[in-house]
Amino acid sequence: MTDEPTAGNGQDTPPDTAQPPMPHSPEGQGSPQGQNADSPPDQPAGQIFHPEDDDRPRNPGVFQSFRRFLGAIGALLRRQVWFLLVMLGTIWGVLNESIRPGNWRRTVRYEFQITLSAVTVGGLLSTLVTGALTGVAVVSQTIYWLGFAGMAKMTGSILVSVIVREIAPILVGVLMLGRSGMLSLAEIGLLTTGGQIRSLQAEGLDPFLLLVLPRTLAFMISGFTLGILFSVASLTTGYIISRASGVISSSILSFFYDVATAMTHTDYILIPLKFIVVGFLVGLGCCISGLTASGEDTLATMLPRGFSRGMLIVMTVSVLFSLKL
Repeated sequence: MTDEPTAGNGQDTPPDTAQPPMPHSPEGQGSPQGQNADSPPDQPAGQIFHPEDDDRPRNPGVFQSFRRFLGAIGALLRRQVWFLLVMLGTIWGVLNESIRPGNWRRTVRYEFQITLSAVTVGGLLSTLVTGALTGVAVVSQTIYWLGFAGMAKMTGSILVSVIVREIAPILVGVLMLGRSGMLSLAEIGLLTTGGQIRSLQAEGLDPFLLLVLPRTLAFMISGFTLGILFSVASLTTGYIISRASGVISSSILSFFYDVATAMTHTDYILIPLKFIVVGFLVGLGCCISGLTASGEDTLATMLPRGFSRGMLIVMTVSVLFSLKL
C-alpha cells in the first residue's frame, strides 16, 4: 500500500473533492463568487450595473447646482417665516369660521365667555393703573410744556397723536400679552405636549374650533374695550394733575371736547380698528404658538418664544397703522 497525501490537519482528503486554486484577475485580485461576470472590477458584488451609467456626468451641472442652491434658500426661508404663513392662514380660518352659526355650539360659546371674562375683567385693574401712570408721566407733562411754549391750542391734536393713536395700542397689547396671552399659550401648549389635543382629534373634535376660534375673538373684543378704557384713564388723570397744578383752568368736558374735535374722520375709524387688530392678533398668536408646540417643548421654551412673537406682532401692527397701510 502506498500512502495517500494528507492535509495539514492530518485527515485524508479525497482526490476528487480537492478545491482548484482560485483564478486571479489581471490586476492580481481574486474575483469573488457570485459577482456578475459583466460588471467591472470595481463594481461591488450583488449590485446591478447599468451600461448607461457611463454616460452620466460624475459632477452635477450648473443647472442642478443652481436648483440645489434655490432649494437651500427656500428651505431656510420657510423655516424663518413659517409662523407668519401659519398666522396668515389661521386669520382667514378664524374670520371664515366665525360667521357660520353651526360652529357656535355650547362648548364654543362657553369657552368664549370664560376667555372674555378672564381677559377683560382680569386685566381691567392693570389697564386702569397703567393708564393713570401714563396720564401722570406723559399727558400732564405734554399739557404743561405745550402751555409753557404758548402752544396750548395744539394740546388736543398732540394728545390724540401721541397717547390715543400710538401709546395706548402698544401698552394695551403688551398688558394683554403678558397677563392673558401667556396664560392661553401655557394652557394650549400643555394640552398639545401632553397629548390631549391628539385625543380631541381622535374623537372627531376640532381643536381650532374649540380653542383657537373663541379665544381669538374674545381677545379681539377685550382689546377694543381695554384700549378705550386706557385712553380715558390716561386723559382723565392727566387733566386732574394739570388742573391741580394750575396749568389749565377749563372744565373736564371742555378738555375732552378739544380732544374729540382734534380727531379726524380717519382717526374715528383707525384708532378703534387698531385696538381690535392688536387684540385679535395677540390672542391668535398665543393660541397658535401653543397649538404648534412640539413634544420636546416645555414652559421654559414656549413662554419666551410666545412672548417674543407677541411683542413682534404688537410692534408690527403699530408701525403698519402709523404708515396707514
